[in-house]
Amino acid sequence: MDTTIKVTVIGAGLMGHGIGQVFARAGHTVVLSDPNPAVLDRALAQIRQNLADEGDEPGPVLGRITTDVSPTRAAVHADLVIEAVPERLALKQQLFEDVARAAPDHAILASNTSVIPITDIGARLSERARGRLLGTHWWNPPHLVPLVEVVRTAYTRVEVFEQMYLWLVAVGKRPVKVQRDVTGFIGNRLQHAMWREAIGLIEDGICDAEAIDTVVKNSFGLRGPVLGPMENADLVGLELTRDVHRVMFPALKTNAEPSPLLDQLIAQGHVGMKAGQGLRSWTTESADQLRLELDRHLRRMARS
Repeated sequence: MDTTIKVTVIGAGLMGHGIGQVFARAGHTVVLSDPNPAVLDRALAQIRQNLADEGDEPGPVLGRITTDVSPTRAAVHADLVIEAVPERLALKQQLFEDVARAAPDHAILASNTSVIPITDIGARLSERARGRLLGTHWWNPPHLVPLVEVVRTAYTRVEVFEQMYLWLVAVGKRPVKVQRDVTGFIGNRLQHAMWREAIGLIEDGICDAEAIDTVVKNSFGLRGPVLGPMENADLVGLELTRDVHRVMFPALKTNAEPSPLLDQLIAQGHVGMKAGQGLRSWTTESADQLRLELDRHLRRMARS
């Protein structure tokens, strides 16, 4: 029985090409779509490089990938359409309106947004189309990071939700089911809650940015791959967890707006690595070294 599917990925830039690579590597046919032909050319070159870096022969995978500048034409024969365009709500809404009309009625429609509620993205769709729309939040780089958050809205049909989950398992990912459509889903809510507290510690003069990174990388960050926070709570016991929270929670940051420290740094032109200064100072060499170390680490983790 043929279990391969036809996948269309719309947006071939930062995330899209890696998502397409995952499905093509698993034996599925993929159409990468982007309105910019140069982006499509770079996407194929990047997939070739990714596969070579991982010790795989690029030919068979690239042989299952075609490109098209038209998203609607690319979706005509799709079983699955994944949107990976920039994080602009109006752009995504219009795209899904167009694609829902072009794709077959059975095709699952998925958005790779990292924070925009899927319900908002599908607000202009018919009820039937909204029933086959869900979120699939991949993490960058998608061909190396195993997690995909599968996000169900109040309109998403159960069979669509379950099928998407099974397809992701089959291509080697570690999907989780997000049963309610909330801003930021799971991973980004957890990540940015920590970032809020970290930036607040710097803002209040408790420590500098280097200290934050040193603490995370040399304490609980080391345990992360084998000990999640809920496992850790059970490990130390819920009585101790509750007692610690009673003392600590009143002191934690709860501000609903971004830290003024970010506004100050941005106003000074200190916007991050690309400017040589953000919360930390960067040279071209130190920024490149960090990217290289991250890439090596993710590849080691993927192999293991």
